[in-house]
Amino acid sequence: KGCVVSSVFIRRAQFQKLNKNPVEGFSAGLIEDNDLYRWEVLIIGPSDTLYEGGVFKAHLTFPKDYPLRPPKMKFITDIWHPNVDKNGDVCISILHEPGEDKYGYEKPEERWLPIHTVETIMISVISMLADPNGDSPANVDAAKEWREDRHGVFKKKVTRCVRKSQETAFE
Repeated sequence: KGCVVSSVFIRRAQFQKLNKNPVEGFSAGLIEDNDLYRWEVLIIGPSDTLYEGGVFKAHLTFPKDYPLRPPKMKFITDIWHPNVDKNGDVCISILHEPGEDKYGYEKPEERWLPIHTVETIMISVISMLADPNGDSPANVDAAKEWREDRHGVFKKKVTRCVRKSQETAFE
């Protein structure tokens, strides 16, 4: 029970800090006012990237034992990206369970650590939009297009997602 109480306290403190001192590139709020386990974030596509101008909605779902384990992040807005699977689930090291990677691809310090916050997660996601990791894709088709035809087919699909995100951002 002590872990759950401190977990709620940590999420509430992070939420209040973000509302008091917003960070450029995203905003965060609760999906439902009484549920600190589910957050909605709006991510602004970073300038000078194919995602520039996009307003992408995503959900963060926190486990009961946060911050010992990472939240899950899922884009609600359609997005075409090598590190976001076709269901919208984000696949980046910082959101992977702590400890050793059984495949030997990631170092433990690249994975989830309890010192991470919503702010560090969102900075990593914004960085991911600017610089995809094509070596470890969640969406193999997007990764292949990004590697082989970045300014053709890949760009066309991203542009379509950006336009759609602008039309649906505040629904």
